[in-house]
Amino acid sequence: MSDSYPRRDQARGIWKINDITKNIKNQGTYPKGSTRALFSGGYPGSSHTAAIDFITVETTGNASDFGDLTQARGGSTRASNFTRGIIVSGRTPSVQNTMDYVQISTTGNAADFGDLAYSAIQPGGHSNETTGIIAGGETPSRVNTINKITLATLGNAVDYGDLTQARGRLAGFGTHLRAFFAGGDTAPTRVDTIDQKDITSSGNAIDFGDLAEPKNEMSATSNAKTGFVTGGFTPSLSSQIDALTMGSKGNAIDWGDLTAARGGGFAATGSLVRGVAAGGEAPSQSNIIDYWSLLNRSNAVDFGDLTAARNDLDGLSNNHGGLDAESQRAPELYSPTGKIVSGDLGYICGGNQPSVSTRIEFIQIPSLGNSSDFGDLTLARSSASTTGNLTRGVNAGGYSPTHFDTIDYLNPTEKGNCADFGNLSNSRYGASAASNGTIAVFMGGDSPGDDNRMDSVTIATTGNATDFGNTVANVFQGANNINNTTRGIAAGGYTAPAGVNTIQYITFSSLGDATDFGDLTVARYDPGGVSSSTRGVAAGGKQPNSTLHNNIDYITIASTGNATDFGDLTSARGVGPNGASNKLRGVFAGGEDPSKVNVMDYITIASTGNAADYGDLISTTSYASGSSTGHGGLS
Repeated sequence: MSDSYPRRDQARGIWKINDITKNIKNQGTYPKGSTRALFSGGYPGSSHTAAIDFITVETTGNASDFGDLTQARGGSTRASNFTRGIIVSGRTPSVQNTMDYVQISTTGNAADFGDLAYSAIQPGGHSNETTGIIAGGETPSRVNTINKITLATLGNAVDYGDLTQARGRLAGFGTHLRAFFAGGDTAPTRVDTIDQKDITSSGNAIDFGDLAEPKNEMSATSNAKTGFVTGGFTPSLSSQIDALTMGSKGNAIDWGDLTAARGGGFAATGSLVRGVAAGGEAPSQSNIIDYWSLLNRSNAVDFGDLTAARNDLDGLSNNHGGLDAESQRAPELYSPTGKIVSGDLGYICGGNQPSVSTRIEFIQIPSLGNSSDFGDLTLARSSASTTGNLTRGVNAGGYSPTHFDTIDYLNPTEKGNCADFGNLSNSRYGASAASNGTIAVFMGGDSPGDDNRMDSVTIATTGNATDFGNTVANVFQGANNINNTTRGIAAGGYTAPAGVNTIQYITFSSLGDATDFGDLTVARYDPGGVSSSTRGVAAGGKQPNSTLHNNIDYITIASTGNATDFGDLTSARGVGPNGASNKLRGVFAGGEDPSKVNVMDYITIASTGNAADYGDLISTTSYASGSSTGHGGLS
């Protein structure tokens, strides 16, 4: 695909320990307490200023003085990496091509870096660890020019291509590999255009999608997966935060709101997990600094104040748009879409779609959107049990219209059909599944005569399952994929004639009979299950009287006890929603409310609250089974 990330020649290469570590960081937990943001220049209301302020993004409070630019100016843009920030062009009040640089970790005045190839006011800017991309702006006419700078080397910018249209007052953000330029105006018309430019090679930008509405004089930031465009003129002042999933072409969505509507050249930057926006017009010059979460939809809240109210400023950070220490290095293992696996691929297997199906669908958990076709099971069946690890997914049992003992497996790094793995110790459906990355266990289930049996397999080795003990009660259709490396958990389920609130667990290191853990807040069967390495979550479910639940419960996996209310799904539904998760996010797919649905919801596992819309499955689905390469957040 032309818009996919580059792959290595050997896409199925062996993981190295340091690659795993680096890509765990890419999930949004690095760096901690170390992101410094700078806000430079601007217009306090009488003349331009040379002042540079700084904050620590992970904290709150007022900004402090950092130093000064080489000259007072506003309307600049930026490029930065972990050590160096570049402040590019602007007005003094004449239009400039000047570029300054600072060492972000050390307060002090800026020094001359070189010159942009053209003079411009309010171009858009983005960078990765090595390269800065500057695009568009006012000269005073609007231009489509794209320039490149090398961050480590002082010197002038060079021509790197053109935007899809000439425009100014636009916003820049991006990833390690791509720069995005959003909105702006063509003098006088505001636009909603979002362009994409490959950072690694010269050439023209291409169309990527659209903002929610045409706007100019907004600000932008990003983490490694999502870009955020904030505020601006529409022509009225806007408070909206737009979010764009940068891994696939499409339009921006509403993320939340700033504390106040503002535009007029205010600044945004951030870390992997937090965005900050400062200054601007609201409608007069503002000293406000806002912050918001880059991981889950939310409104901004107050951070503190700049040293002085001003507009026409810009911002940068040593996290350069949320790009972590992995920099531009291509990882060794990719999912079917060409993106890194590292616990991020979720898959939904079989079920009633609307008839019993062999279809497997997959999603990229960090990126909102619809599912795609992956391949097929060896047999059409519903109510199977699915779990796995980074390199293998295992699907066991099921029903259609008889009980199955079949175990299939799939390779998550390649689209394609499942292969035969072996057989369960008996035929059954509706077992709860869990894994610690090495062992997969299947707990309980419905069979012609035995509902409390538990089986295990070694995921890396095909072969038949081994019976290792019994569940606390004869329970089937409990939640799947609640586990960490120590414990596997089955939550809820059905024991004739009612659903149960039972939570039970096994210990992977010493397989044996299950032990009582505690109770769900509401008795039900077929909830969806997801987990991180510390927290398990069960969502939705059904009672035999057809009562559907939107309840989301959570437990701390290491501590026995009753579940606690987490929030609600977007709608009550049972028989699925099937779960898939990485270390940060859980996705619940399909189910019945009471008819079959293709709805997918998501939560941020560490933060209680209601689920939000994720996207849609290919088809309406119930009684499917779900898992991920992160098998409950273990990557």
